[in-house]
Amino acid sequence: MKTLGLIGFGQFGRLAAGILKDRFAVLVSDHAPDAAEQARALGVGFGSLEDAAARDVVVVAVPVAAMREVFAAIAPHLKPGALVVDVGSVKMLPAQWMTELLPAHVDIVATHPLFGPQSVARDGLPGLRFVVCPVRGDRYERVAALGRELGLAVTVTTPEEHDEEMAYVQALTHLIGRSLVNLGIPDERLATQSYQHLLELCGLIGADTFELFTAIQTQNPHAPKVVEAFVQEARSLLDQVAARRR
Repeated sequence: MKTLGLIGFGQFGRLAAGILKDRFAVLVSDHAPDAAEQARALGVGFGSLEDAAARDVVVVAVPVAAMREVFAAIAPHLKPGALVVDVGSVKMLPAQWMTELLPAHVDIVATHPLFGPQSVARDGLPGLRFVVCPVRGDRYERVAALGRELGLAVTVTTPEEHDEEMAYVQALTHLIGRSLVNLGIPDERLATQSYQHLLELCGLIGADTFELFTAIQTQNPHAPKVVEAFVQEARSLLDQVAARRR
């Protein structure tokens, strides 16, 4: 069984450890005070950043804003032939940072699991989307194959194409969803099917961290253009309505 170092043990890190522990000898590294206890409860190992970085496969599951620092920290401890994978919600910046900071003797794959604990609890793992972006080496094919073995719907694409699509799929959706969550829209007795979809969106997005929301909005270079176009269109529609009242 190959060894796997999982750096970051937040919501997604715990989900990933639970999924992968039957296929890898998983060792978790995280600075949270209760991380070691949570790792033991899940049945995986716990160790230092250096220990996790010395494994056959290294998965970085920290917020995108912290990734550059983590890549720099693990670089001296990666063994020749290791595979480094990130699971960030944007792909161009992590792919660039990994290429710049990680040694030439490791392979690199950028991934984006388009699901979290809420999605898995609701739908189960089969059929959920998983994006794989080749960065260095050809082992992206193995990562994609593992995703398919787990029942995921795997898409292989480039970091650039991923972020361009995610500007609509995530940045726009999360802006609308988090706005509705903050507004606190109620579960009305006369709710239509369309309104019910908005409530479901709130349920899916409401538990996401603000760190994730911030990364989606600020770390994707295509996001600002799409989001601003939406805001301008909403303002234009309201202006048109106001003009008809005069």
